[in-house]
This record gives sequence, structure tokens and C-alpha cells, in this order.
Amino acid sequence: MSELSGDAAANRAYWDSWSDEYQQRHAQTLRGAAWGVWQIPEAEVHALGEVSGKDVLELGCGAAQWSIALARLGARCVGLDNSERQLEHARAAGADFPLVHAAADDVPLPDASFDVVFSDHGAFSWGDPYRVTPEAARLLRLGGLLAFNISSPFDLICWDDEADAASDRLHRSYFDTIRFEESEGGVTFTLPYGEWIRLLRANGFAVEALIELRPPPDAVSTYGRDVDWSRRWPGESLWVSRKQ
Repeated sequence: MSELSGDAAANRAYWDSWSDEYQQRHAQTLRGAAWGVWQIPEAEVHALGEVSGKDVLELGCGAAQWSIALARLGARCVGLDNSERQLEHARAAGADFPLVHAAADDVPLPDASFDVVFSDHGAFSWGDPYRVTPEAARLLRLGGLLAFNISSPFDLICWDDEADAASDRLHRSYFDTIRFEESEGGVTFTLPYGEWIRLLRANGFAVEALIELRPPPDAVSTYGRDVDWSRRWPGESLWVSRKQ
């Protein structure tokens, strides 16, 4: 494995220091096979399809709540995270499948090892997409599924830093959203929609769906997002594509 990039090293330090508080703060929200800050059930979204009997890799698994749920459905799961402290939480939560401590842009696993690679606000949010996407393509078998949920460009360009909330106005350029230094110290990435399509196609993927998750009116979340705003504008983008 190569040396961590500067952003990956910064994010490793960030998540190692923040993991305990994060898992405690969001324990009631993070409940397994459900997507995003509003926890929309996969049973309603159907982004992954049937996972029983498939080799599944979660890139940026955190405490592996997702993978634990998929393993109960018969998936052969592997969880990967850049933070060793996050993986300690995964072990404490009962993950009894392989857990890999590595950055998602340099995964120490063989080519064509998986039928499904997925991420929910994990590696595709906290890793450089120009490095993580080719790695996901390498790890998938032909016909394999890639699904990742990330913050949409709307979430960033409508974010009012002074109010610390999303607003109904644009606060930054749509085209200046690629790399964003979080105030707490981490580094996240958000591409414009067209650039995601170009990047996925350049790495051999055919886009099957872009699911813009919309919470129900009575939804609650521990992530500080406003349900009324999130019902008017897409705060999250769930990309589903297949390796050709």
C-alpha cells in the first residue's frame, strides 16, 4: 500500500478523534439498511437489489451498521474504513466479518473481488472521487453494482455558514464544490452532476439511477437538517451504476 494522501491522513485523524462522539450522537439514527441523514429504508429504495449470497464491500463503513444488517440478509460482507477507531466501534457492534483499515483510494484487496460496492456518506464523501472511483471499478466484477449516497450539490451551495443551516438562497458557486474543508478539520468532496456522469463513464460504469432521497413530512434526524427544506430540494444524491 502507498502512503496516505494528505487529505486521507487528515480525515483519518479527524475520524479517529471524532468517532466516539459521532457514534454516541447518532446512535438512534444509524439503524442499518437505511440511507442517509433521514434513514430512508433500503426496502423502499431498492438501490442494492438482492444481496443474499453476494460479496459486498462497504467503503467507509464506520461502525458497520449497514454491513451488519446486510450480513443478516445473507450477504458476504467486508467493511473498510480509514479510521481504526470507527472499526473498533464496528467490532463492539458485533461485526463478525472482515474489517479492513485502509483509505478507500488504496484498498489492499484483489481485483474483481466483489459483486456490490456501496457507501452511505462514506468513502465517496470523504475520499477524492478521482481516486476512489477507479478503485471501486477495480474491486468490482463485471456486471457488479456500485451504489453510493452523498450530499447533493444543493446541500453545499445552499448552506449558510453564518446560520449553520441550509437556506433558500445560493451561497457559493455550483462549480466550486469539488473539495471542501470542513470547519471541524475534515475534508469532503462534492462533484457537479455532470462531472459524476463523466467520471463514472470514464471508469467503465453505466449509470442506472440517480435517486434523490426525499424524507416523509414527519421524518426526524440527528444530523441537523431541516425536513421542510429537504422536502423542497434534494439534499442527498444516491448514485446507482453498473460496471460494464
